[in-house]
Amino acid sequence: MGHVINMTSAASVGLVAIFLVDALNLFYISQLGQKELAAAVGYSGTLLFFATSVGIGLSIASTAMTARALGRGEREEAKKIAGAAMVIMTSALLIISLLLWPFLEPLLRLLGAEGETLVLALRFSRMVLPSLFLMGMGMGSSALLRALGDGKRAMYVTLGTAIATALLDPLLIFGLGMGLDGAAVATVLARFAMVGLGWWGLIKVHAFFAWPSGAVLRRELAPYFTIGVPAILTQIATPFGNAFVTKALAAYGDEAVAGWAVVGRLIPVVFGVIFALSGAVGPILGQNLGARQFDRIRQTIKDALLLTLVYVLLAWAVLALLRTPLANMFDAQGEARNLIDFFCLFVAGSFLFNGALFVANAAFNNLGYAFYSTALNWGRATIGVIPFVWLGSQWFGAPGVLAGYGLGVVAFGIMGTVLCFKVLRQLEAKEAVKTSH
Repeated sequence: MGHVINMTSAASVGLVAIFLVDALNLFYISQLGQKELAAAVGYSGTLLFFATSVGIGLSIASTAMTARALGRGEREEAKKIAGAAMVIMTSALLIISLLLWPFLEPLLRLLGAEGETLVLALRFSRMVLPSLFLMGMGMGSSALLRALGDGKRAMYVTLGTAIATALLDPLLIFGLGMGLDGAAVATVLARFAMVGLGWWGLIKVHAFFAWPSGAVLRRELAPYFTIGVPAILTQIATPFGNAFVTKALAAYGDEAVAGWAVVGRLIPVVFGVIFALSGAVGPILGQNLGARQFDRIRQTIKDALLLTLVYVLLAWAVLALLRTPLANMFDAQGEARNLIDFFCLFVAGSFLFNGALFVANAAFNNLGYAFYSTALNWGRATIGVIPFVWLGSQWFGAPGVLAGYGLGVVAFGIMGTVLCFKVLRQLEAKEAVKTSH
């Protein structure tokens, strides 16, 4: 539990800082007094989250492959894998940003953006998207630092990015009068800081990077995407579900979408520890799998689930108490205020089951069963979102959309936990057969 808490706390400090600055970004935009601006950030954020999720999925593959090699005691081999992972990840995100560029406008329209809100969301997206590969380089280096067990320097990467954004946002949005454009420029500049901090820790401190030869790249490509593709599909499921929620709320106007944008920023700030937990326990599971220490794997999963339970209950209570000041902070009115209140009082509790699903995903991705993560997350994003959100909308309007979003995860959180321990028993049985021969 000590190792789980240390890795998670280090990861969550940086992660929560980034999301807190993202929320501050929206706060600054809301102070400009134009509801279309906040809605535009909501639409753009939903769309760009798809691209970010690809980066998260690829960083999971980077962590899993290098952590296993380190667990086997093969540091030089791990350095080659790290180099190949960084090249593959950066190239993939560069290609994705080029492919996504021509379709930004129709995709934003598909989400429900129109009129002035569409124009603003498109401009913001076009300014931020080209820096996607920089984010990939930063995320990749942070993932490799976690694989090394250096949670502190992995934290520096995300924390430094958050500090850079926090300083640049008010300067550009208000000081130079750039408004929404200032928020976009601040995001891009902060990603340069992310790359610098990540590479400093990876190369200067740990010397954990070997430029891959063509042979190494070809050798690692298949195993990398064997983990990476299911992990990407797993990560994309979440923004897919969020996109459906955004589309459903668009029917209730810009106020509802602006309220959802605030909720979308509150979720990672308040529950960033739970998001960080899955990334933090992954390297622990991967290293212990490489060392064939199944008792430690089981204990890590149990400790992560216990930490999830305690943290979510505390966070839920705090949100319920602070719901009115939070709504006031973002100058939320009408439907936007209703949605923020409803989320804080009721829907936040569903993160007990979201957290359990995150822990199960980390186990599947690092124990060689990434397909299970994909199946469960897409089940959650489709069966666990679409019918629940539709029925909630029909019966209770905009708050019903959020109620459906929260209720849909319950069954998948329970299924993920049960399946996680079943997989571990199967791995132990296979190992027992192998050692007996």
